[in-house]
Amino acid sequence: MGRVNALAPNDPNAPNDPPDGPDGPGADAPSGADDPLAAFMALRTPEGAALLEELRSYDPAQELATATRLRRTHPASLVSAALGQARLRQRAVAKFGAEDAYRMFFTPNGVEQATRTSVATHRARRFVAAGVRSVADLCCGIGGDAIALARAGISVLAVDRDPLTAEVARANAAALGLDGLIEVRRADVTGIDTSPYDAVFVDPARRGGRGRIFDPEAYSPPLSWATGAALAAPRAALKIAPGIPHEAIPARAEAEWISDGGDVKEAVLWFGEGFTAGSYRATVLPGGAALWSAAPLPAPPVGPVGRYLYEPDGAVIRAHLVADIVARCDGRLIDETIAYVTSDEPYDSPYTTGYEITDRLPFNMKKLKALLRERKVGVLTVKKRGSAVEPEELRRRMKLQGPNAATVFLTRVAGAPTMLIGHPLTGPA
Repeated sequence: MGRVNALAPNDPNAPNDPPDGPDGPGADAPSGADDPLAAFMALRTPEGAALLEELRSYDPAQELATATRLRRTHPASLVSAALGQARLRQRAVAKFGAEDAYRMFFTPNGVEQATRTSVATHRARRFVAAGVRSVADLCCGIGGDAIALARAGISVLAVDRDPLTAEVARANAAALGLDGLIEVRRADVTGIDTSPYDAVFVDPARRGGRGRIFDPEAYSPPLSWATGAALAAPRAALKIAPGIPHEAIPARAEAEWISDGGDVKEAVLWFGEGFTAGSYRATVLPGGAALWSAAPLPAPPVGPVGRYLYEPDGAVIRAHLVADIVARCDGRLIDETIAYVTSDEPYDSPYTTGYEITDRLPFNMKKLKALLRERKVGVLTVKKRGSAVEPEELRRRMKLQGPNAATVFLTRVAGAPTMLIGHPLTGPA
């Protein structure tokens, strides 16, 4: 494999895992609550439900005034719990959509770490395509994946060891009318008999007291245990951090990296019938286009910058499939360590963003400023790979003025710090 295969999407030296982490066990309770479970159950009462409905469109900037008003007619503890839940629902809209978010319940960690609906739906469809009709969802968290599986017609056993998290998952299944397909069980996942189910889905916790956990064996449960549970089932999927080293991927797994809207959200290891051990896949949502390779690809060629530059989707980079893009556009890398592809002919693909390059300069701030002033550029998009310069600092120093727009790439070409100036390609080639 070429050196570019080791690169992260944005920074060649950093793991850069996204905010979508494990929807797993041990989710936080609302801050300040003496008994988080009791506070949550109070929200399930008619009074709590009415209060949440009243707060559906409240303005967080007016929270003090709102709390003062509501405490005249409701217990202070219930008002605090309702306000906290209202804030979480507003945050959850980005992942779940307004229709679901305002019916569901969340914990602080749950709303941050839950799988977004588009990704969970994609995974559920892959299970269905593999013939799965029942899944043991281990480390189910607030139930985001269980919901997508149930909506795909799959019956789900959703397991979490944390009492509050399990109760939230149960409430969400009921709120969305899916409790007939989702059984929520509070238990340690390592003690669950998964043999009655067609498949296993494991979402280990990848956060600890100090933040994200990058060592797969420090997950809870460890990746080795999750892999063992997967191999014991006819089919399985393990959700993992997208920054996982390829050498840590089990040989019997099909590895898939998923991006949504241009951001890499997660990686999944697939096992069993219907999946190809040792293969690599990059899936680009919302369209669902997928690149696939049965084995690691050879290092792509490196050559001079052509008229066009292509920025591969982060999932393609994580899956080490940049060489596939190079072959498809009859192109080359601009540097063996940088995941920018160049070609002499235009190329349109769901896996890349394309640009036409108009100028190439050695790295020099004064020359760039002069060129932008000459072109009357007032709007500058800054992209970088292999450069320590911060985009905001560069924009500040350029003192931009004018009606035109441009894109500058701060990168390396054949090892030399370089600036490439151009503009996005519009429409198919």
